[in-house]
Amino acid sequence: MASGHHQGQAVAVVKPQTYMNRSGSVLAPFRSDESFDPSRDLLVLVDDVALDVGTFRLRGAGSAGGHNGLKSIEGSLRRQDYARLRIGIGPRPLEVDDLADFVLDRLLPAERQSLDALLDPMAEAVECWLADGIERAMSRFNRTERKKDPS
Repeated sequence: MASGHHQGQAVAVVKPQTYMNRSGSVLAPFRSDESFDPSRDLLVLVDDVALDVGTFRLRGAGSAGGHNGLKSIEGSLRRQDYARLRIGIGPRPLEVDDLADFVLDRLLPAERQSLDALLDPMAEAVECWLADGIERAMSRFNRTERKKDPS
């Protein structure tokens, strides 16, 4: 965990050190804080095979869509209304049977380059979310020409 301030606003960046399907456990200290409102105060960055490499999409709420990390977070929070920044890593190649093998495999050089090119726009999206909330961030960053999001 790292914490600090961005434009006078307290922020914390938390990376679970557990298996993905137990990642919701890192939220325990935040849940015990009465001022913590996941719909306002939480942005989860997550890989998404339903989005092409080189794309990202912000969501203000929704289901886990089969993602075990999001299932764990929803189980921990007992709610689905928290923001997420979904980072495209797909689609899974047809010859790969096990989704875990695909998700945990090394990126190809072209995939790495595509994801590296997203770092600045994703950072801007996070800063927009911090300053103006998820609705404004979605309006600004989801409107660009990207592949259709199936969820």
